[in-house]
Amino acid sequence: MTTLAAQVVEKAKQQAVVIATAESCTGGLVGASLTDIPGSSAMFDTGFVTYSNAAKMRLLSVGETTLDQFGAVSENVAAQMAQGALDNSKATLSVAITGIAGPGGSDHKPEGLVCFATAQRGRSVLTQTIEFGAIGRENVRFAARDHALMLLLDALGDT
Repeated sequence: MTTLAAQVVEKAKQQAVVIATAESCTGGLVGASLTDIPGSSAMFDTGFVTYSNAAKMRLLSVGETTLDQFGAVSENVAAQMAQGALDNSKATLSVAITGIAGPGGSDHKPEGLVCFATAQRGRSVLTQTIEFGAIGRENVRFAARDHALMLLLDALGDT
């Protein structure tokens, strides 16, 4: 069975699409999954692991006002992360992930809440939020990685 990452790599190579990732709660799992595939250097430019708010602002141009108003785990921040990954790389497609892997969370932002965004040059940034539930830190991180890979596949289908 072909992995999601292998499908993304193959489709991106066929379409000459270059990908960048902007990850927080997944800590680079999406980028690692893609670069595990032989030949991924033809389609992967860079991965930003921006765990802290300061790194999100410094490396991806996420606005301090956005972070203050919506919090790091928000579609607004995910959108700015995805756009920042495009703006600070040679990529033509990016995916961003920010969430609460756990343990913990709050009533407003529970464990397992993850926000995603995809950005493509010349198109609107798309965002979405998934509540994976309190399934454990590792499971949330892997579920978020897999969902991000599916979002990349979906975006490549539209390219």
